Amino acid sequence: MSDAASMAGAGDRTRVPPVLQLREVHAGYGQFQALFGVSLEVPAGGALAIVGHNGMGKTTVARVASGLVAPTQGAVLVDGQDFTGRPAQDFARAGVVHAPEGRSVFATLSVKENLVLPFRKRFGRQGVGAAIDRVYEMFPRLGERQAQLAGSLSGGEQRMLTLARVLVLEPRVVIADELSLGLAPIITDEVYEVLARIKQSGSSMLVIEQHVRHALEVADVAVVLDRGEVVYRGPASDADGLMAAFRAETSGAPVV
Repeated sequence: MSDAASMAGAGDRTRVPPVLQLREVHAGYGQFQALFGVSLEVPAGGALAIVGHNGMGKTTVARVASGLVAPTQGAVLVDGQDFTGRPAQDFARAGVVHAPEGRSVFATLSVKENLVLPFRKRFGRQGVGAAIDRVYEMFPRLGERQAQLAGSLSGGEQRMLTLARVLVLEPRVVIADELSLGLAPIITDEVYEVLARIKQSGSSMLVIEQHVRHALEVADVAVVLDRGEVVYRGPASDADGLMAAFRAETSGAPVV
C-alpha cells in the first residue's frame, strides 16, 4: 500500500506535501542494521505516531529523522528537499528539533538560569524574558520552581525543563522521542497536553512512543514498527487496528 493511499484517513492534510519524509530508509550502527526499508511521512501541521515495543527501531527512526544517524540506503526529505547525509545542525536550522528521551539540565544552575543560557543565544537579550514567560505558561510548575536548582527537581520536572527549551523555539517539526519514559502518569499527561497545544499552533510532530494511548491523543496517522520494519500504517482514529498490530509484534533481536 502506498503512503498516499494508506494516509487517506488522515483528512485534508494528505493533499499538502509532507513536511518530513523517510523513503525506503535502511540504517544501523556499524555492522548492526536497525531499519529495513522504512518509509514514513509527517503531514504538514499534523502528527505521525510511531509505536512499538522496546528494541523495534523507534529511536533509530528519530535519530535518522533529525540527522543524528545517516541512512545507509534511502532518503530523508525536509519540505521536499533532500537532507540525506546532512549534519544534524542543518536539520535544526530547517526547524526540525529532536526532544530525546531522558533529561539534560545544568544541575548546579537554577531553572531560570537553565532557560536564560540557550534563549539569550536564540532570541537575543531583548527576547529572553518573553521566551521564559512562554515556558512558564506551558509548564506552570517550572515557574513555581524558577529559583530552584535544576538538579534538585524531580525526574519529571527535569524532563519538562529539557522539553521546554525545545518547544519554545516554535519548531517546524518536533521529534518527540519516548517523552513518557520513566515519568509519573500525571507528569506524562501534562507533557502531552503541551504537545497538543504546540501542534495546534502549527508545528508538525513525529511522536515515538511505547504508550499507545498518549501517542493516539495527538496523532493523525500511526505506524507500528516490528524489528525495524513497518508492519502497520493507518489513521490514528483506527485504534482497534493499531492495537491488533501492536499486540501481534513478536520479540526479536534487540533494535535500538
